[in-house]
Amino acid sequence: MRFMVIVKATPESEAGVLPDAELLGKMGAFNEELVKAGVLLAMDGLHSSAKGVRIRFDGERRSIIDGPFAETKELIAGYWMIEVKSREEAIAWMSRAPFDGGAELELRQVFELDEFGAALCDAERERELRLRASLP
Repeated sequence: MRFMVIVKATPESEAGVLPDAELLGKMGAFNEELVKAGVLLAMDGLHSSAKGVRIRFDGERRSIIDGPFAETKELIAGYWMIEVKSREEAIAWMSRAPFDGGAELELRQVFELDEFGAALCDAERERELRLRASLP
């Protein structure tokens, strides 16, 4: 099972305040544990929404909205992609993340191709597998 672990933004992360050396060291050690255990697929921190852009779709019309996105209550500051055997294992791993002070993570299971059933015809399934195989 794959999970996207979403690191919720804070007022500090939205203000562009970077983590201090102590937290970066703890995060590095935690990430190293994830790698050694073979569960980490990807990870990154994100710049604040002030540097972001949204694209809104309405039929053929596209609207470009520059950040920051102050009207949004929940923004993302970073993520991990992990692969584990169960939801419980994902929770166990991410409960060990070195956060404090009301930080919040959201774990969302990633859809696997088999979960789409008959809605995903053989040709589309083959295309999806080819595309995934070509990713770096």
